[in-house]
Amino acid sequence: MPTAAKLVAAICLAVVAWFASEAVKPLFPEGQAFGNFNYWNTAIGLLCGWVILGSRAGRGFSAGISNGATAVVSMTLVALFVYATDEMINRAFRRFYDDPFEAVVAIAELALEFGVKIFDGQVVVTLLVGGILSGILTEIAAKRWR
Repeated sequence: MPTAAKLVAAICLAVVAWFASEAVKPLFPEGQAFGNFNYWNTAIGLLCGWVILGSRAGRGFSAGISNGATAVVSMTLVALFVYATDEMINRAFRRFYDDPFEAVVAIAELALEFGVKIFDGQVVVTLLVGGILSGILTEIAAKRWR
């Protein structure tokens, strides 16, 4: 059921995802082609905001803060899984893996590798502050528009 809180949560996490994407870009080698990186992350933020943060709205501000942090962590994990799977598929088409099991295991390895690469102070602060603010704004929306 669509609610104002779900809409606010989706928009807030989409904005957080956009700014986090911009904070991640300098961590990769110069000349890295990012393509639609920001747009994909924004879509993941919209989805996680709607499903995770928006569905938990209305439980108070302390719960909103923790729900915002949970939603940001979930959004980051989903994004890491999506990009690791994409990289695994690209490598699989270049015959990088000997068998399918090796390719599936590579998703976890690539996600961990990407996660370590983006674990930077600016990115972490952007995500946590954005998640907390998103949780607070979602709670305000849930209380204001029932």
